[in-house]
Amino acid sequence: MRALHTIGAIGIAVLTLDMLISPRARAGDIDTEHVFAFMIGSDIGDVGEREFQSEATGRFGKSGRRYRMGEQEFELEFVPFRDVRIEVGSSLSAYDIAGFSGGAARQGFAWQGASVDIRYRFLDRETSPVGMTLAFDAGASRLDEASALRVSGFGTGLTLAFDREIAPGVIGALNLLYQPEWTRDTGGRIEREAALGASFGMMLQAGSGFLIGGEMQYMQRYEGIGLDELAGQALFVGPTAYLQLSERSRLTAGWSAQVWGRSSQSGPGLDLVNFERHQARLIYGVNF
Repeated sequence: MRALHTIGAIGIAVLTLDMLISPRARAGDIDTEHVFAFMIGSDIGDVGEREFQSEATGRFGKSGRRYRMGEQEFELEFVPFRDVRIEVGSSLSAYDIAGFSGGAARQGFAWQGASVDIRYRFLDRETSPVGMTLAFDAGASRLDEASALRVSGFGTGLTLAFDREIAPGVIGALNLLYQPEWTRDTGGRIEREAALGASFGMMLQAGSGFLIGGEMQYMQRYEGIGLDELAGQALFVGPTAYLQLSERSRLTAGWSAQVWGRSSQSGPGLDLVNFERHQARLIYGVNF
């Protein structure tokens, strides 16, 4: 689809430009904030640090429908105080969807919305047995991810992140998250739902500025923000790689597949009603 190709072209152009103008990275410590694709680490950077980040996410495959959704988010991150990190972002979406209930096939490209992410580090892994950071994010959206229909949406999230270097060059991390969402459609109907999940990741330093590993995510989807009724659950597993491109730029890539799931509308196997079959993410960041 042309819109999906446009998102990919933007990311490739930005990455190519930086590789042409930036010196190669020297060996050094890796910041766990950036080494995972679908999770977050407890590190938040140094006071005064500023970063630009481009995050491209693709979601593919749902039951009884053609489902391809791509999102390109551009973010600015800064660390105004010790142990505090703030991020603001805006995103675009490309979609190619058919077969969803009550609607025709839809293809297009649109502005998705804006978001803010605030993190506070309670424990620094350099001076404590583990690192621990609490992240709060909030965002407004104009496009429903399941149907690509116009909506007025608002979502928040709380993520508690733990990580530790469990052996020289080996980083283990755990995320616990809760994400409530409110959505108003064009008819004025309001839907409330929430996601609850836990993720585990491990990364091995395979060379200077290069880490490889994997992530596992277990997610539950509920009707109602108070976890009123379980709608479905799914387990995702896949590889992740991190590359320090230069002294000030980095690249993280991850892919995840649903290996088990269960929907309230179907038996065990995969939940392709509430979750997609595949997820892919490419993150590029640069300090300035």
